[in-house]
Amino acid sequence: MSQQGSRTRGAVDADVASSSKPDAGSSSNAASSATSTAGSEPAGAGSETASRPIAAGSETVLALDGVHKRFGSESAVSGVDLAVRDGELLTLLGPSGCGKTTTLRLIAGLETPSEGRITIGGSRVADPDRCVDPEDRDVGIVFQDFALFPHLSVRENVAFGLTDASSSATERRVDDLLDLVNMSDHGEKTPDQLSGGQKQRVALARSLAPEPDVLLLDEPFSNLDVRLRVEMREEVRRILKEAGVTAVSVTHDQEEALSISDRIAVMSDGKLEQIGTPESVFEQPESKFVASFLGRAAFLKGHLRDGAVETGVGRFNAATLEGYDTVYDGAPVDVLVRPDDLRASPTSEETADGTVVSRQYVGPSFIYRVELDSGESVHCLHNHSEEFDLDESVTVDLVADHPLAWYPR
Repeated sequence: MSQQGSRTRGAVDADVASSSKPDAGSSSNAASSATSTAGSEPAGAGSETASRPIAAGSETVLALDGVHKRFGSESAVSGVDLAVRDGELLTLLGPSGCGKTTTLRLIAGLETPSEGRITIGGSRVADPDRCVDPEDRDVGIVFQDFALFPHLSVRENVAFGLTDASSSATERRVDDLLDLVNMSDHGEKTPDQLSGGQKQRVALARSLAPEPDVLLLDEPFSNLDVRLRVEMREEVRRILKEAGVTAVSVTHDQEEALSISDRIAVMSDGKLEQIGTPESVFEQPESKFVASFLGRAAFLKGHLRDGAVETGVGRFNAATLEGYDTVYDGAPVDVLVRPDDLRASPTSEETADGTVVSRQYVGPSFIYRVELDSGESVHCLHNHSEEFDLDESVTVDLVADHPLAWYPR
């Protein structure tokens, strides 16, 4: 396995209720791939780490088994297998048209699968022959536009789904939920008197009121401005965790997915590319698509030879690669590097690796794009006090203090 730190050049109310795969580049998997399947990619991140643990024995609340959805000759979802555990917040992440919203609609009962089955709380709710109506699935939905009833007060909106509870139980439940979402002082207001963040809190409380087995969130922050979006991510995660609800969110926003999720399922062309913790998916992407979609990625063309990798920014120890094994010696590879993995230094044109061709100011930092003499482009992250001129000649050093993901060419 690669050696960590290897461096290179430069170094709720009861009354209501009663009514993985191996790491990127791992030798055990990628060795046979390299010798028998030219151009295939090593299996990527699988070990789900630390910061947001879900108990290993947690009960599966939602399961999709071999789910396909076709619209005529077009396939929107292809063979999705997914298990969401009790209390987990899982985000479906991917570009427009990747199938994530169709998957959410299949779970909600707004679409019927062409193949496969969907199970919620141990009961089958959908297969090609039978589809339980959305209102009978014990699923709550928070829509992009919040979909609050404009003629009802905040309290009436929250109480809307509590049709089987007594009036006293409903009152207690609404009180509890308004307290949970910090809206206790706004119960008599109508939606038009609320801000965007307040509307989102009310929509969330209304969806939580019937205590659904699964809560679905469809691009929940897309209608909020940037500042409020960041604030509400943290607040929504807090609310969901305090409520203990199992949730599935859909977004195309990478930062949003990384910041709120227990696990992320990255989708492309109707298929699941990778599932894992935010850390594992970002740091050990299983495919070049996942690597490119999450963060600002560049790939250095390299060649493994005698325990080293030769690249357009110099030669460095192959032990820096995640799961490196000598079986790969002689193989051409692509090495994933992100801006914080690289550092530029001014130099003469004769000793330069490349030239600064653009820069982006992002507040505390600059991100410089460097066109290498090898013809490749990479990005380097620098403190805002370190400025380079456009067309300045620079050397580029790999300063990553973590194993690098890589892919045989």
